[in-house]
Amino acid sequence: QVQLVESGGGLVQPGGSLRLSCVVSGDTSDYYAIGWFRQAPGKEREGISNIASNDGRAYYAESVKGRFTISRDNAKNIVYLQMNSVTPEDTGIYYCAASIVDYVMEATHYDYWGQGTQVTVSS
Repeated sequence: QVQLVESGGGLVQPGGSLRLSCVVSGDTSDYYAIGWFRQAPGKEREGISNIASNDGRAYYAESVKGRFTISRDNAKNIVYLQMNSVTPEDTGIYYCAASIVDYVMEATHYDYWGQGTQVTVSS
């Protein structure tokens, strides 16, 4: 079993920055790839970034590439999502999730999910 807890969401102005954290706990949590997903009101869940367990390789969806950065601190079992130059389209609930499969973004590959943290981009 792996447990994930997100934090760091809140209200941010367009063009601003926010850093989300995902604390990962449980047995062999280092062996899991961690992904970030978001769901905006009335829209389907979108996989936006993941980071591999073995080599730390990162993936970004086109919608966030160049603005968001994912990183992981295995010593602290935390995965971060640095969000820069945010726009109202980044508003939504952000979830982190764990997968035993590296290099995949499909939600069906992720077995463990956090409860989500709300991000609202508005002036």
